[in-house]
Amino acid sequence: MFKDEPAGSGTDKRLDDAGLPLANREEADINPDLLRREGFASEAEYLAYLATLGRDIPFEAYVVETVEVSEGPVLEARLRELREELENLRARLHVIRDQAATVVSENVRWADASAHAQLGDRPWLKLAGAMAAAFVVARGVRRLPLGTVTTTALPLIAAALNRKLAKA
Repeated sequence: MFKDEPAGSGTDKRLDDAGLPLANREEADINPDLLRREGFASEAEYLAYLATLGRDIPFEAYVVETVEVSEGPVLEARLRELREELENLRARLHVIRDQAATVVSENVRWADASAHAQLGDRPWLKLAGAMAAAFVVARGVRRLPLGTVTTTALPLIAAALNRKLAKA
C-alpha cells in the first residue's frame, strides 16, 4: 500500500501514513486534506495545501484593528500619577520628621528624669562638682613624686611580707 492510495474499498478503518489503523475515532474525522505528516513533492502541492488551509480559517478572525492613541493624554495621566506619588512621599517625610522630633524630646526628658532619680535635686550641678573634684585630684596626683615614694616604700613592703611569711 502506498501513501496516496486509498486505504481499502468498502472498509470502515482508516489508516495513518505508516499503514497502521488509527487509534481513536477522532482522528478518523479529521479532514485528510489538512493532515500532512510528510514533506511535499513539489511547490505546487505546497501552495495547494496552503490554499486548503486558508479555506477553513477565516482571515477576518485574525485581523485586529489598530486604534491610534495619542500619547498626550497618556503622558499627562502618568505625570499626574507621579505628582500624586510625590505629594504622598512628602506627607510621609513630614510625619517621619515629626516622629523623630518627638523621639529626641522624649529621650531628653527620660535622661533628665533618670538623672533626678539617681542624684536628687540639681543633678547637673552635682555632676559638674564631681567632674571638678576629679580634675583637681588628677592634677594633685601628677605633682606627687610617685617614683621616689615607690622606690622608698617597696623595700619596706617587701620586708613586712617576709616577716609575715616567716611567722606562718
